[in-house]
Amino acid sequence: MPPSEAPDDAHLASQQVSWAETHRFIETVVAKANAGPLPWAGSPAWCELSDGDPRKLLALAAAGEHHVLRVEVAQTARAEASRAVAAAADWPKIARENKQRNDFYAARPWLRRAAS
Repeated sequence: MPPSEAPDDAHLASQQVSWAETHRFIETVVAKANAGPLPWAGSPAWCELSDGDPRKLLALAAAGEHHVLRVEVAQTARAEASRAVAAAADWPKIARENKQRNDFYAARPWLRRAAS
């Protein structure tokens, strides 16, 4: 089911993906199917397979590994970027300074600059 159609509590579930687990699963399924070499999904050879040929679906599932890998790499990059941003400044200090400035001007509204 697409994320947009997921149940209300689905947004609480982890969105982390594992390419290694996906690859292991697909390898096992393809080996058990013993269907021989798979054409690339979407290739002319794949398109020529009948819709009932199990290799057609297996090739599509194997191609889905690439998407999982891309998602995992993007998740790793976002996590690394998040750690870099967190380490880039003393965020609690900046928050305290912002609060102090806001409190100062809230108590002294006549000191605020006005647009001319």
